[in-house]
Amino acid sequence: MNFRMIKARIEEARDTSDRRRASRRLVDLGARVRELGTEGFEAKVLNISETGFMAEADGDFEVGTRIWLILPGRERANALIRWTAGRKLGAEFAEPISLEGLQN
Repeated sequence: MNFRMIKARIEEARDTSDRRRASRRLVDLGARVRELGTEGFEAKVLNISETGFMAEADGDFEVGTRIWLILPGRERANALIRWTAGRKLGAEFAEPISLEGLQN
């Protein structure tokens, strides 16, 4: 058997906030978030991308919960809550959405 030595270096992530799959657009959008089967809460979307969003809402949401994001004039979007911090939550869409025509 003939073995070759491979030299490799693994680069550390420079910025942990740069791990997103899609860049976020800063927004200030009125919306509604609700768990499947409930009425939900008014929310303010702070940033959004094709794959997820961050919002503020009064509800008590838990990581791993499936929710709907309802933006005025658009189809509701199914998402999975990935993190919460006080009134803020971050969620990943089940299917990517189009940001075309999204008004700030």
